[in-house]
Amino acid sequence: MKVAVMGAGAVGCFYGGMLARAGHDVVLIGRPDHVRAIGREGLRLQTPFFDEAIAVSASTEASGVAGAELVFLCVKSSDTETAAAAMKPHLRGDALIVTLQNGVDNAERVRSVVTQEVCAAVVYVACEMAGPGHVRHHGRGELIVEPGDAAGRMARVANAAGIQTALSPNVRGALWEKLVLNCAYNAISALVQLPLGELRRLGGAGVETAMRDIVAECIAVGRADGVAMPDDVNATVQSIMSTIPAGQYSSTAQDVARNRRSEIDHLNGHIVRRGRALGIPTPVNHLLLMLVQVLDNRQSAGL
Repeated sequence: MKVAVMGAGAVGCFYGGMLARAGHDVVLIGRPDHVRAIGREGLRLQTPFFDEAIAVSASTEASGVAGAELVFLCVKSSDTETAAAAMKPHLRGDALIVTLQNGVDNAERVRSVVTQEVCAAVVYVACEMAGPGHVRHHGRGELIVEPGDAAGRMARVANAAGIQTALSPNVRGALWEKLVLNCAYNAISALVQLPLGELRRLGGAGVETAMRDIVAECIAVGRADGVAMPDDVNATVQSIMSTIPAGQYSSTAQDVARNRRSEIDHLNGHIVRRGRALGIPTPVNHLLLMLVQVLDNRQSAGL
């Protein structure tokens, strides 16, 4: 299968690398420094089970999606419409676009731009870019994908490549579960620049208490928005604690550390906006949103 990864950062490089390792024709579309490194040495895919240089094509241009049967969209949520518009002239008519992004509304936003089939996916993988053309995988790697005409074939291809993939009719609920996880952990991790294990060790019981407050607001907003949400906030927090690898920095923490604008507007920011629209107070999420926005704006101002 010919596969293109639009926005090949850590997540895109991991899934693209796994498919290329399984013999598929993959092009990674990403930043110039990554593209140059991949062109020289291939993609270094370092996992707990293997450390290999994977032969894969790379490009900085959206035209790299041309001819691809499957396109993984991995750009930042704030860039969704821009990336979809850039890809649009080059997409095959029967291409399947799968959104591997944070947030809960990216698939709908892509559908507003292109006519091809678009499926939302929930991503559970711990990985980071350790350097140009070098992705380091810490654990997990599952995909939960919205059903569709071509989604079944994609799932079979992904599973055969070692990517645990399942189709689910309740992807909206799964996206919200992931949103709650991200809201509970990402901003805190970004603000203190610590992975979960150190955050728990240094913050003690206060970390769990803070997460409980964040999660309670998220669940209240989700329920008001018509999403099937869990009843037990404490159980949800414990599930989050057991889900995140102890050494994992959140994607928001990685963005802040690398002076890149984060996706906080599509994480805690989504909770704040929907809460305001639905009449649900979200003071803890609002505080976290404001603090990370200050860091984003400081970076934009060069401070």
